[in-house]
Amino acid sequence: MAVLVEQLITPDILKPARYLGNERLAVHKPWDEATIRWVLTYPEVYEVGASNLGHIILYNILNAQPNQLCDRAYLPGPDLGAKLRTTQTPLFAVESKRFLTEFDILGFSLSYELGATNILEMLDLAGIPLTWRERQEAEGKGQEKDKSSYPSSQSPMPLIFAGGQTATSNPEPYADFFDFIVLGDGEELLPEIGLVLAEGKQALLSREGLLLDLAQIPGVYVPQFYHMGEGGAVHPLRADVPRRILRRVATPIPAYSIGLVPYVETVHDRLTIEIRRGCTRGCRFCQPGMLTRPARDVKPDQVVEAIEAGMQATGYNEFSLLSLSCSDYLSLPAVGMEIKNRLKNENITLSLPSQRVDRFDENIANILGGTRQGSLTFAPEAGTQRMRDIINKGLTNKELLRGVKTAWEQGWDKIKLYFMIGLPGETDADVLGIAETVNWLQQECRVRGRKLLSLNLTISNFTPKPHTPFQWHSVSTSEFKRKQNLLRQEFRPIRNVKVNFTDIRLSAMEDFIGRGDRSLGKVLRRAWELGAGMDSWYDNVEQAFSAWGTAIAEAGLDWKYRQVENGELNLFSVGNGEQETENREQDIVSPITIPLSPLDIALPWDHIDTGIDKQWLYEDLKRALEAAIVPDCSFEGCSHCGVCGTDFGHNILIKPPAIPKFAGDFIPNTTKLQRLRVRFGKHGDMALVSHLDLMRLFDRVIRRAGLPVAFTGGFNPHPRISLASALSLGSTSSGEIVDFELTQPMDLGSFHEQLISQLPSDIPIYQVEEIDLKAPAANQAMQAAEYLLTLSTVGNVTTKQWQEWIEAIKITEEFLVEHITKSGKHQMINLRARLFDLELIEAYNSPTKSKAVLRYLGSCCHNGVILRPEQLLSFLEKVAKAEFHLLHIHRNRLLLEI
Repeated sequence: MAVLVEQLITPDILKPARYLGNERLAVHKPWDEATIRWVLTYPEVYEVGASNLGHIILYNILNAQPNQLCDRAYLPGPDLGAKLRTTQTPLFAVESKRFLTEFDILGFSLSYELGATNILEMLDLAGIPLTWRERQEAEGKGQEKDKSSYPSSQSPMPLIFAGGQTATSNPEPYADFFDFIVLGDGEELLPEIGLVLAEGKQALLSREGLLLDLAQIPGVYVPQFYHMGEGGAVHPLRADVPRRILRRVATPIPAYSIGLVPYVETVHDRLTIEIRRGCTRGCRFCQPGMLTRPARDVKPDQVVEAIEAGMQATGYNEFSLLSLSCSDYLSLPAVGMEIKNRLKNENITLSLPSQRVDRFDENIANILGGTRQGSLTFAPEAGTQRMRDIINKGLTNKELLRGVKTAWEQGWDKIKLYFMIGLPGETDADVLGIAETVNWLQQECRVRGRKLLSLNLTISNFTPKPHTPFQWHSVSTSEFKRKQNLLRQEFRPIRNVKVNFTDIRLSAMEDFIGRGDRSLGKVLRRAWELGAGMDSWYDNVEQAFSAWGTAIAEAGLDWKYRQVENGELNLFSVGNGEQETENREQDIVSPITIPLSPLDIALPWDHIDTGIDKQWLYEDLKRALEAAIVPDCSFEGCSHCGVCGTDFGHNILIKPPAIPKFAGDFIPNTTKLQRLRVRFGKHGDMALVSHLDLMRLFDRVIRRAGLPVAFTGGFNPHPRISLASALSLGSTSSGEIVDFELTQPMDLGSFHEQLISQLPSDIPIYQVEEIDLKAPAANQAMQAAEYLLTLSTVGNVTTKQWQEWIEAIKITEEFLVEHITKSGKHQMINLRARLFDLELIEAYNSPTKSKAVLRYLGSCCHNGVILRPEQLLSFLEKVAKAEFHLLHIHRNRLLLEI
């Protein structure tokens, strides 16, 4: 039987704060006032999903629509997932705590080929049939019973859709599972879908009628209205749906990027602002670059305003500027310097994703980092100039050296580099060129008295992607293994280089699914049933691949997977094997030819209109094999790819403003003119926020409140905030203490008002007092802690019996436990000496179970001499010779040395 969701979110699960839905800037709209209720579901754990920029943007946009609300859901951790299954409780949305079946529409982000198994896991946990056919059948049976029409707020069958890069690229392997799929940017598309849903709901349209209306919206693909033909090609089943579905393009709006400040640390624990969408570099391997054209710059003043407003609203101490190629945003140095000057006194750090090494210069170096200089990542992709020309990287050896050397001279001793192997036309000389390039860069960045440049390399196996010039290419897994072994041997004598290789089997599986057709739906489902999913990838890779392999074999498609493993999907002809081996040994480039008309071969994604002409991709493939470069059309002439026009728009390139004069680096204000001691509580949901997360919360609160908190000195200055004692997860308190040291005196009332304005309501402030600057910090002055413990035991226990047990504890002189020191020594400790007072507050008796509330005062010192609630419980069990359960812990107060 299902239980209340709140009963499952308890301290015994990992990071319960993931599921609270009470983050800062989370939106809580009245349920009954909404016509259409959305859930944006990210099929990864919370730490990944809650920091995804697209997830945040669409969440904010949907909640800005009148009469619509948007909630969120994430893949639960294995512990909560097990609880949901054991209690038969459906998966829920984090803010409203309502089951996913109560919503009108669920949207999944599909950004990775193998991520569909997580989506199936979430649907199953939600109690929703996995395929559109099963949902249609289930709804039909329901309508026969109650004669109700879809959609309604009581319908157990919400519409299920997917979006994201993988969904846009090739939706066919996932077509069985979704009622519809959105292609391209969602900022304008999703509100349009909401309007159609609202009209359909009012008109009491059937599920099929509603989907037919949705299919008329550009960018919406409804798989059930199409069928798979020969070779995986997709054709309409009816005349009233489009033959090809258009990818949608929207203009980025930075203001929608501000939102959701999680309590737990996420993978991107910072404010992220998009500065440019789309890329016109034309790298022939790069699917995102092809699927996001045309390029659209964001106005510099909009970026600056969004960053300034976002840092104030969130309290983050770091922000990131996001683009496929950040350095192609010509206003980057000016925007970065403007923000660095405006937030000079806030100890703010700027980070960027992987950058174009040829554009990295002193102007970009000057705006990066802060007092905490982060890592720097470049992607040369190939080790030789010939290969970089083939892939149209647009990078010369001279530019590569200049960028890396500039970074090294500006203080970066560790740099990350990305390379690929298995590219079209690649020889062993090109593969070994990766090691030669790395060695050359290190030698050029060598100066006596300074340590050698350290490089962290990721060498991935090239996986061909749909809608790119290399979509017809393939490499055997045996060839990948051989090339990886070549590089391992070559890198052995090179110092200060760490090399990471991508798993070959993972690359083959990505290729198999990513370029597959609709017949792979049964493979995805069976792989999920056999245990493939997020946890398998991270915890047991072998189990995951076994699941996929079995699923492929059971579907009768192992012959097709062997084509991928053997490189037989390659439409390039490289002669016979003997000639290939001979050429490899002699380091000669193999003569590569292409079939006469690869355009005649139907591809499963041909019905997706991305704007790029298939003929142009074929012509660019031929240019690649001639190592001919196509210039970046944002800055040079048009490449005639077919995107620019009324459907997709044109490149928007904004002239950069002048770079402001540098106002100076952040200098931490270490002046301490006042120390304030704050006594506060921790109640409700905040009891499930860990001590480390609470420390991070206070750091952000003082930034938002604009309090003049002093900084520490040193390499990594941080605010002088000191929490007295960690409270165990799940415990409430009315006796917590935190000290603040200020650079300028403040009125106690003003400080209290500014602080409480930025704190969650479950963290009340009881007292603010000024203490002497020379007084010991609260965590150094702790002497004791007073707790209220709620206990239970089996049987009818009278108040008198509870009192007798308490007296027995008081008269006992020793409760000995063994303690192992850090050095490994064994010590016997008398815990009884740490108990100062104990009394019964109240008792509740029943024939089968008894409860009691005990108050105890025990040692709580910074040197580790502490009596924990669990230890007091052991006292009680020893004297009562019975088993007790600790139901709740509440800390009443902390006592400090006077």
